[in-house]
Amino acid sequence: MFKEFKEFAMRGNVLDMAVGFIIGAAFGKIITSLVSDILMPPFGRILGKVDFSNLFINISGKHYDSLAAAKAQGAATINYGMFLNNIIDFLIVAFAIFLLVRMVNHWKPKPVAAPSTKECPYCATQIPLAATRCPNCTSEIR
Repeated sequence: MFKEFKEFAMRGNVLDMAVGFIIGAAFGKIITSLVSDILMPPFGRILGKVDFSNLFINISGKHYDSLAAAKAQGAATINYGMFLNNIIDFLIVAFAIFLLVRMVNHWKPKPVAAPSTKECPYCATQIPLAATRCPNCTSEIR
C-alpha cells in the first residue's frame, strides 16, 4: 500500500497540483493584504473616510459604535464591509489566475493538424488521402 501511495504521490500531476495549491494559498494572503491594507483605505477615504472592514448592520436591537464593540458584546451583526473586501479579494485573485493561465496557454505549442490531403505525383494537385484516382488528371494513385 505504501508503494502504491508513493507512485501516486510522485506522479507529475499530483506534485504540480500540490505546488500550485501551496503557491495559491500564499498568493491569496498577499492579495488579501493588498486589498485590506493598500487598496481599501484610499478608496474608503475617497468615499468619505469609510473603513470598509468596520461596516456592519446590527440586528440585535442595541446601538454599537463599531463592529469591535458589537462583537465584544456578542451582538448579532451582518458584516457587509468584510463581505465587500472578500469580493474584491476574489475578483483580484480570479483576474490574476486568468492572466497566468492565459500566459501559460500562449507558451504551449499549437497542435498541428494531421494532413487530410496529399499531392498527386502526376499533376501536383492536392487530392484526399483516401483517393485512389486523381480527379484532375485521372491518373491511378497507389
